[in-house]
Amino acid sequence: MAVALLTTSHSPLIGLNDPPENVTSEVEAVLDDARAFVREFDPELVVIFGPDHYNGFLYDMMPSFCIGASAASVGDYGLPAGPIPVDRETAYELTRAALDSGVDVAISEDMQVDHGFVQPLMFLFGELGTVPIVPIFINCVAEPLGPAERSRLLGEAVGKALAGLDKRVLIVGSGGLSHDPPVPRLEDATPEVVERLKHGRNPTAEQRHVRESGTVKAAAEFAAGSDRFQSLNPEWDAAVLSAFVTGDLAAVDQNSNEWFVENGGHSSHEIRTWIAAYGALSASGAYKVSSTYYRAIPEWFAGFSVTTAAPDVQLVGTSIQNGQK
Repeated sequence: MAVALLTTSHSPLIGLNDPPENVTSEVEAVLDDARAFVREFDPELVVIFGPDHYNGFLYDMMPSFCIGASAASVGDYGLPAGPIPVDRETAYELTRAALDSGVDVAISEDMQVDHGFVQPLMFLFGELGTVPIVPIFINCVAEPLGPAERSRLLGEAVGKALAGLDKRVLIVGSGGLSHDPPVPRLEDATPEVVERLKHGRNPTAEQRHVRESGTVKAAAEFAAGSDRFQSLNPEWDAAVLSAFVTGDLAAVDQNSNEWFVENGGHSSHEIRTWIAAYGALSASGAYKVSSTYYRAIPEWFAGFSVTTAAPDVQLVGTSIQNGQK
């Protein structure tokens, strides 16, 4: 087996509330490099760790982790809707491996995924049907959350199982870094929102438009300097990225849930997808991060980052690209 890793922030606001053209051009150049990295590796399977934003996973049944044996995109924020080509056999193999390792993980034969999964796939492949996928959901928003370390243990279990495959496997982590957009929380939600958080799957087109328009409006306010939202934290983001480069995942995943919120905002918990991805990569031994890009982009409500990595024996050289903070 050969393995490579790509982690990326996502933002449904891309194309809807963009920063100045020099910033979008810079990000697009970074994504071009990411696509080149993927093309050169030529994956036969993509295992993607991603979150959900109360589209596919709600409080009617909220697992900490779930592996999709069949999946479809809900098509939020104008992204493609419809079936995703899932490697069902491998999905079950990874589920059994995680359970055997002591990590409780659910399996779904009808997983619904949103932009947290779909946007990175579109970044890299331009469509959803190019390479077989195994989607692995990590709850990053619906409290109570388990310790971040559990995401690493999940990733390590998945990585050990992948080592037995005779395939080139691209591991993707989608989410983070610091950001605190207006994602509703059950504890302080109105009765109407509570009902949506429990049973709001498959909204009407009008309901989805109202929700998405509200997010776009909030992002515009945030970029204009509104103090209604927690600021991005480039210094914290840099420390987190450094931990991935050095391989010291404990520097991130041994911290309390409160540490994530205080430093990076409620949605910084999405970095659990990166912890899992790097945990999976580390199961193949020492690794080298070949590129790291970062820029704080308030228009996208994101400390936006992209990293690539592979086992040390597969890579030569390291580059770091930093945007203006």
